[in-house]
Amino acid sequence: MTTITAFESITLDGVMQGLGRADEDTRNGFIQGGWGNGYHDEVLMRYAGEGMSKSPALLFGHRTYVDVLGYWSSVGPNPFVDSLLGSDKFVVSRSADTELAYPNSELLAGDAAETVAALKERTPRDILVMGSGELVRALHAAGLVDRYALQVYPIVLGSGVKLFGAVGRNNSPGAGLSMLDELPADAERLAAFHATRGDLLARAGRAQEASLAFGHAADLETDPAAATYLRNRAG
Repeated sequence: MTTITAFESITLDGVMQGLGRADEDTRNGFIQGGWGNGYHDEVLMRYAGEGMSKSPALLFGHRTYVDVLGYWSSVGPNPFVDSLLGSDKFVVSRSADTELAYPNSELLAGDAAETVAALKERTPRDILVMGSGELVRALHAAGLVDRYALQVYPIVLGSGVKLFGAVGRNNSPGAGLSMLDELPADAERLAAFHATRGDLLARAGRAQEASLAFGHAADLETDPAAATYLRNRAG
C-alpha cells in the first residue's frame, strides 16, 4: 500500500515558513527567513540522503516546486540536484494551465485531496511531500498523510506560518501522533518520525471514532467530510 510521508522542518513553536533563505517566503510580512541556516550537520544530511535513495515519488504544491527546483538548479551540479531532477515529481495546482519547467514532472490539477487520493490509488511507489505547507494541511484534513518526518529546530520565532496552523478549524481533524523512531542529530536538534492517529481510525472504521477526530458527532450518512476522512484512511 502506498504511503504518503510529509518531510518537514519546523521550529519549536511549529513554524515552517522560510527555512532556508531570507527571501524564501516573505508572505504576510515575514522577515525571519533563513532561520534554519547553521544547523545542518552530517547526521541530518545522511538521514535525508537515505530517504531520497529509496527513490520515492516526490509531491509538491506548485509554489514549493518552483522555489525548491529553481533554487537547487541554480547552485550547480550536485547529487541532491541530480536526485531531484531524476525523481518523478507530482505537482498540485488548482489550475490546469500551470506549466512545469523541470523534467519528470506531472501536474495534478484540481482539488488537492481528490487528486492526491487518486494518485495514491494508481501508484505503487511511496510518496514524499517536501515542504508545501498548504498542501500538507489539505491532505491532513482528508486523512491522506500516513507519516510525518519532522526535523525540529531549537528556535522559537513567535510568528510565521505553522505546519498545523489550520488544524482544528473548519472541521479539519486534529491528530494524536505516535512516535515511530527518533534520530538525535546533535545536542541542539531532533529529527523524528511520527505516524498519524488516522491509522487507528482506519482500522476501527466507526463513526464514533471519526467523531473524535472531527470534534463533533459524525453521522456518515449526512456528514460527507467524515465519510471522506474514513474512506481515505481505509484506502
